[in-house]
Amino acid sequence: MRAASLSRRLLLAAPLAAPSLAHGQDFPSRAVTVIVGFPPGGQADLAARPVAAALERIFRQPVVVQNRAGGAGAIGSGFVARAPADGHTLLMALSSLAVIPEAEKLFGRPPPYTVDQFTPVALVNADPTMLAVPAEAPWRSIDDFVRDAKARPGDIPYGSSGAYGTLHAAMEMFATAAGIRLLHVPFQGAGPAITALLSGNIQALATAPGTLTQHTQSGRLRVLGCWGRERAPAFPEVPTFMEAGFPEVEFYIWAGLFAPAATPAPVLSRLREAMRGAMQDADLRRAFEAAGSPPRYLDAPDFARFFAEDSARLVAAVQRIGRVE
Repeated sequence: MRAASLSRRLLLAAPLAAPSLAHGQDFPSRAVTVIVGFPPGGQADLAARPVAAALERIFRQPVVVQNRAGGAGAIGSGFVARAPADGHTLLMALSSLAVIPEAEKLFGRPPPYTVDQFTPVALVNADPTMLAVPAEAPWRSIDDFVRDAKARPGDIPYGSSGAYGTLHAAMEMFATAAGIRLLHVPFQGAGPAITALLSGNIQALATAPGTLTQHTQSGRLRVLGCWGRERAPAFPEVPTFMEAGFPEVEFYIWAGLFAPAATPAPVLSRLREAMRGAMQDADLRRAFEAAGSPPRYLDAPDFARFFAEDSARLVAAVQRIGRVE
């Protein structure tokens, strides 16, 4: 019921169209900006750039990706929540969009935005999170990692895209289920966290398959586990946490396009139509496949339901995890 209620709020958030935007064919009238709340190199950025290029071909207007990193995506999300609701400022968000406001409640802080300030346009991909470690690390399996972590509580440093962001929530979900304590080292996004993993400054990272492919192929990183219900197509040899005896450890990194909630219906219709075309674009599909993150398209109604159901599960996980300093 809770997920269905959130889905209805997301779909019904847009008010009547403003007169100047009453016709979707008038949109876009200038450059469109897609905000990514993380630095280059992470899942949201890898999704946003092929999408922006495809939309630019459809709109025949510039579509620019702008990285506004910080706060596990909260800075970029808050910027779009406050942007003019005319369709010219969009957000490529991750599942942490729903996590951040809930995490702020744990600390008694006002959230930088609320999810009902956005309306879903399209889901573009969804991947199970992967546990990566340096190739020279001693762990060859999830069991190896858990045994070592139990022997050295708080000694193994892992990176994230920021407190309660996508990568942090996934790792804390695993740590809670396994009864281990790790050392959290937050970064501004998955890109800097992967750089730290490659340099040995951290020893573990939960991230999307697409951000790991080139580094596992070069032999610099090893993948131990998968947060999916099924094994990831890009890493078929890597077992799931469910297979390893942790049935409650399930987490997906997805990327989806959102608009401010008050965006007029004709503009949203035009955006949805453009995204249907963009997701069939040959260059986009090649870019996603090359990154190891195949397209997974859902139009607004189905995406709203997906987002509501995923958000309800993640909010419950954050509440179980509690305050993590």
